[in-house]
Amino acid sequence: MRNWISCGSIFDVAGKEKRLNEIEAVISRQGFWDNPEDSKTILKERTVLSGKLEHFRKLCSDVEESEILFDLAAEESDVEAGEEASGQVHEVRKKIRQFSLDLMLDGEDDANNAIISINAGAGGTEAQDWADMLFRMYLRWVERKGFKSEVIDFQPGEEAGIKSTTFTADGAYAFGYLKSEIGIHRLVRISPFNANGKRHTSFASVFVYPEVNNDIVIDIEEKDLRIDVFRASGAGGQHVNKTSSAVRITHLPTNIVVQCQQEKSQHRNKDMAMKVLRARLYQHEKQKQDKKWQEMQESKDEIAWGNQIRSYVLHPYQMIKDHRINLEIGNVNNVLDGGLDPFIEGVLLSRKK
Repeated sequence: MRNWISCGSIFDVAGKEKRLNEIEAVISRQGFWDNPEDSKTILKERTVLSGKLEHFRKLCSDVEESEILFDLAAEESDVEAGEEASGQVHEVRKKIRQFSLDLMLDGEDDANNAIISINAGAGGTEAQDWADMLFRMYLRWVERKGFKSEVIDFQPGEEAGIKSTTFTADGAYAFGYLKSEIGIHRLVRISPFNANGKRHTSFASVFVYPEVNNDIVIDIEEKDLRIDVFRASGAGGQHVNKTSSAVRITHLPTNIVVQCQQEKSQHRNKDMAMKVLRARLYQHEKQKQDKKWQEMQESKDEIAWGNQIRSYVLHPYQMIKDHRINLEIGNVNNVLDGGLDPFIEGVLLSRKK
């Protein structure tokens, strides 16, 4: 395979073909259609595998065509044909990179919408302002991707910023992309809240849950829930309500607490809170079987120094560094305005399977 097909190193063609042959053998067995649920799962896997193999072969064909065109242009010293070949190579490279990303987005829940929670950590008012900056950054990323967002819960800070917020990102593979953002985010800057202009370090945590699909049943018994209603709090505007419409739900067996106060309707807030609770309980069960998720959950205990996945430095120089892949970007304004794709894609592509 051509060495510039980067996805070739993470796409086991022989293995995929072997698995596809195994699936075809299972489908051909007598009685295969007797169990609709099992057959549905196997047929879905066959469709995914067939699509990926077809896509990979098409990329290989595109590479071969580009090489032939480039060689002909070089032999005949045809400048116009050379420019055409260069443009074709550029397009194929883009397709290869996207295919490489698609290979990384094959987790069980990657295609789902995402529920994102941001919590201010160590640093007082500074940290709450930082949490608000992160909130804006992710909302801008959602807009750039053409996704939709909806705020479920919003807890304003005492002086500025936010203590916490929970919101959704609705779009294809939203969870697959955003799960790479789970962790502690560190900000270093001159404090706008300090009259002496001293440098300050702030922390905030980001956690992402997959929104549970309707065909996944999460059993929640009424006796296991404590539902409290209260007046929405905040500095004013849309975050304040004169009636007790805000809803807080506590799942007693797990002590998971969710709340929603963004809607004027208590019924609507309860529905939104239950959606988050289902996602949290689904992830809770998965964490019991997944060591990596469990370790990540435990790392949330201390939102402070030493646990950060990314540092955002605004003073004495400007640079954002992802510590997992050692990627540094100097255009901090673009990143804080939603330009997160280099980090997200870098982390995804670093996960060899």
